Amino acid sequence: MAKSKANRKRAPKHVLKLPDLEQSKSAVLNSLTSQSSQRTYDHAIREFIEWYCSEPRLAFNKTVVTRYRISLEQRRYASTTINLRLAAVRRLAYEAADCGLLSADLAAGIRRVKGAKRLGVPVGNWLTAEQGKRLLLTVDSASLRGKRDYATLAILLGCGLRRAELAALRVEDIQQREEHWVIADLVGKGGHIRTIPVPDWVKAGIDAWTAASGITAGTLLRSINKAGRVWGIGFSPKVIWGVVKEKAKACEIPCLAPHDLRRTCARLCHQAGGELEQIQFLLGHVSVQTTERYLGCKQRFRDAVNDRIGLEPNRTSVLKTLNLLILGMPELA
Repeated sequence: MAKSKANRKRAPKHVLKLPDLEQSKSAVLNSLTSQSSQRTYDHAIREFIEWYCSEPRLAFNKTVVTRYRISLEQRRYASTTINLRLAAVRRLAYEAADCGLLSADLAAGIRRVKGAKRLGVPVGNWLTAEQGKRLLLTVDSASLRGKRDYATLAILLGCGLRRAELAALRVEDIQQREEHWVIADLVGKGGHIRTIPVPDWVKAGIDAWTAASGITAGTLLRSINKAGRVWGIGFSPKVIWGVVKEKAKACEIPCLAPHDLRRTCARLCHQAGGELEQIQFLLGHVSVQTTERYLGCKQRFRDAVNDRIGLEPNRTSVLKTLNLLILGMPELA
């Protein structure tokens, strides 16, 4: 009898306590490869656990998660933030069911909780080419810190890298392909690998920094101490935030973030005649719809894309056709 009880399969729970939630949270974080995703999901799950444990719950089910979504909406969170929090909770329920801690039916119900509706599209922030030049000119090119800051801004504007990608960039990554400098085999968001062309003016800024700092291998961009010397083996993405904010304030560009320079790179490439597919390769987007949002594309009617496609008749033929359609009017010479 005791043996049959020991072999009996453990029934899944309906109410998850703090140890169960922490175990499921660890399973979620271990299933993610990106450090950025791990950090985001860790924060989202911690917020949910604090809310869930703040008062006794009958069960971890669809009704409770729906109440959590309503509480997020009452806090005036953006729809993107709410949907990200709900995605983390759904992943938590999936891992809890996979570990045998939660009923599969309850987990399926939680995954059916609808996200918040996105009403309207937030306005992005892009720089013009003149503003980009002004931003680069604010750098003191004579100092070591100025050379590093110029290389930082140049790579963001000219190559469209993310902050984490720029912070992890190594000297060895900059190579030549087809007689052109590139950042080869960059591992980006979600583990996607891409190769990024490097314009000549960006490479010149990188060379000026490496020559002045004496860096020949390892992480490209390093911290600089108060004495003006290179210190350490790299720096965090927060330093990039500081550089962008400082230089934006110097040239009177309000509310500028490092990711806005990535958007600016995409739009300037598009305005220069770059193909949408090539811009998608440059930015490393899986979906072309994401690239279109970065460009801020809008349909134009005044200068429509189908106005001049090579099938247009000449002006004389158009006038003769119009005269034939209008009764009682002679043909124009």
